Amino acid sequence: MAADAPVSGAEAWIAPITNISDFVWVGTWNGAEIIPIPPMVVILLGAGLYFMIGLRGFPILKLFSSLFGVFRKSDKKGEGEISPFAALSTALSGQVGTGNLAGVATAITLGGPGAIFWMWITALFGMALAFGEGSLAVRYRERTAEGQYRGGPMSYITYGLGSKWKWLAILFCLGTLFSAMVTGNSIQANSFGDSFNELTGAAEWIGGSIAAIAVFIVIIGGIKSIGNVAEKIVPTMAALYIIMALIALILNFGDLPETFSRIFNGAFNTQSATGGFLGASIIIAMRAGVARGLFSNEAGQGSTAIAHAVAQTNDPAMQGRFAMIGTFIDTIVICTMTALVMLTVQGEFTATVGGAQVAVEHAWQSDLNGFAMTSGAFAAAFPYDVAGIPIGTLIASLALLLFVFTTLLAWSYYGERAITYLYDQTPGASLAGEKVLHTIWRVLWCVIIFVGSFLPLELVWRLGDISNAAMALPNIVALLALSGVVFAIARGNRAAGKDHGRVTPNEFVTEATIEPGDGR
Repeated sequence: MAADAPVSGAEAWIAPITNISDFVWVGTWNGAEIIPIPPMVVILLGAGLYFMIGLRGFPILKLFSSLFGVFRKSDKKGEGEISPFAALSTALSGQVGTGNLAGVATAITLGGPGAIFWMWITALFGMALAFGEGSLAVRYRERTAEGQYRGGPMSYITYGLGSKWKWLAILFCLGTLFSAMVTGNSIQANSFGDSFNELTGAAEWIGGSIAAIAVFIVIIGGIKSIGNVAEKIVPTMAALYIIMALIALILNFGDLPETFSRIFNGAFNTQSATGGFLGASIIIAMRAGVARGLFSNEAGQGSTAIAHAVAQTNDPAMQGRFAMIGTFIDTIVICTMTALVMLTVQGEFTATVGGAQVAVEHAWQSDLNGFAMTSGAFAAAFPYDVAGIPIGTLIASLALLLFVFTTLLAWSYYGERAITYLYDQTPGASLAGEKVLHTIWRVLWCVIIFVGSFLPLELVWRLGDISNAAMALPNIVALLALSGVVFAIARGNRAAGKDHGRVTPNEFVTEATIEPGDGR
């Protein structure tokens, strides 16, 4: 019988990969609970709490001054490739993507409204980790023979911990390549293809072709080109998305108290599995919130450190502030807006209960999943049609297309930095060889965008959480090992920590060229 036929190819890998993913993030194996609190939840929240205590609440106490500093212009420039604001925009372009729209819906589906509370907690602790990543990225960045700056976890492991830890830097780079191909490219490209199809009716591969060409035009110019595009698109698109979400919430203002009640009750009380979500306990809400929170803001993953390393500043603490603001904007602001719209806006939705279709008020209670849930909520908020498409659907789809586009830009650079570091460890590595490698990588990156836009990616989605963990674990180890340096930097010591294999760069022993908080 067909039902008894053995599975083969990619399908054969889905079950074991699902088990690994579920164990790391959910604490289950073959659907059965193995441990009550998953390993990555313990590691991320534990490390975030440790840094928050070690920094004496710095990310929270300095939050508002850091927010104002992001938009404060300054004529003073430090050494680097792009302005601190462009570095933040590049980091945000990698953070703000499918996780902010489809990922939030997935968190609610898996963990109920209470998962949003745990996304907030992950972001708050994640701000402490992000400060550590951003400050270490500048403190231990390197300068090439051509005078270009670059860095990231691979650099602060190499120069901050020494040659005996180079294996950890290599492990991080392998995890980065894995994560770049999966979460930074394939998942994003697939979402782009799906959204393009929903918006225009054209085949996914057409959308993939357009994305691949547009991305190549930008990334062929390197990090300066990426930063230039990111600082124009990301702030504008994020602001417009937030404004439209706020309008939707104002139109449904009377339901907001009930929404917040659901979030807080769901975070601390057992909920019955009604509607579309599968959450039934505090632990499940925590699991979903933490996993989706990391997928969105990348705190502790080490990716954003690669972008912040090239900022034009010689003040590690200042760029650390920018890094933590990126986490705040991504999750506390944008993800929250998405969640509130889905939990608050009323519309004509249906859910399957006991095999029968019943009417429900909100998108999160319906049979909709992923981006369809987000799009459905915005369509209910703005139901008026333009060319036969609800305005709300247009808003959500355009937001996703642009967020995904900029995510593809940022992650191409993250992957490029990882493969460059690995190349530099080989005998005979040279600057000329790096340039050839970069060209090959950029072409390959765009080919993967095209292919990923239309292929079935169930297996790749399951690989997503594993790739995030593979990248985060080496970085968390490095952050903890260098935590004393981070705490000293926060207290104003720009040259904190020992440099292994080099003399401490002169930029950290001279006067700061940019005031803390000055952004552009």
